[in-house]
Amino acid sequence: MKRTARFWDWSAPAERLALTRVLVGAFASIYLLASTRDLLSAIDFSPRQLVPVGLTSWLSAPLPPWLVVASVVLVVATGLLFTLGLAFTYSAPLFALSLLWVTTYRSSWGMIFHTDNLLTLHVLLLALSPAADVWSLDARRRLQQGSALPHEPDARYGWALRAMSVVTVVTYALAGVAKLKLAGSTWFDGELLRAQIAYDNLRKIELGTRVSPLGPWLVRHHGVFRALALATLVVELGAPLALVRPRIAAAWAVLAWGFHVSVLLMMSIAFPYQLCGVAYASLFPVERAWAWGRAMARARLPRAAGRAGPDA
Repeated sequence: MKRTARFWDWSAPAERLALTRVLVGAFASIYLLASTRDLLSAIDFSPRQLVPVGLTSWLSAPLPPWLVVASVVLVVATGLLFTLGLAFTYSAPLFALSLLWVTTYRSSWGMIFHTDNLLTLHVLLLALSPAADVWSLDARRRLQQGSALPHEPDARYGWALRAMSVVTVVTYALAGVAKLKLAGSTWFDGELLRAQIAYDNLRKIELGTRVSPLGPWLVRHHGVFRALALATLVVELGAPLALVRPRIAAAWAVLAWGFHVSVLLMMSIAFPYQLCGVAYASLFPVERAWAWGRAMARARLPRAAGRAGPDA
């Protein structure tokens, strides 16, 4: 009980939580803008294709087109407010719920978009936290009104980061458990993974969609898939170790990122949130990297000005 309490009662700087909010919010906003066409494509689907899941389970018919458009406009607008930290008390929960709604509705047409899950869960956790106490338009307004901003690390800024990290590693661990539950020891011989990659690429060839550059060539080599199958389980089942020490977290994040790069190369399946690295931000002191980057930029400015000369 004491160890559990210490794990969750973990103090973090307000800047770390705020920068994580900015990173996650910026990614979500760009991702939503880039996915606007896909989010609106449900308007043209046949009603018979609707297979409601999650929040949409109560639907018996597709939403009216105007409501689909309104939902997308709402999630994009509130995503920008979330990122900027403006009216965060209201905009953050509204963004989290609208993101959950539009991503669930997109997954209610016969294809589950697993790529949306971790991002949505992280936004939900950030929306419940004081992630806009600093580095936000709300904080700037409070500062102009004479209110003091937090300077000391506090547990109220740490619990959300802890929860995000736990959710991250649990998603990987569950994937590993599912593989062992469904395949058992046969997973280790690599043939199931090889067949999965071969089937995915063959299906894409038949459909005339983009085929991975590596998958069709790699399936000819049986031996490599034993190592790949084992490496997959190491990344997935070993994910909880990232919560033990920062160095282990860094090593695991690199392996997990490499795992997603491999999936992209072999199956042309992209997990953008993981590939850009933002999915692992809660595991690290991102505010230190930001401070280091700013210091490096400031150090280079005088040098650049000196090389340009007095007449520049």
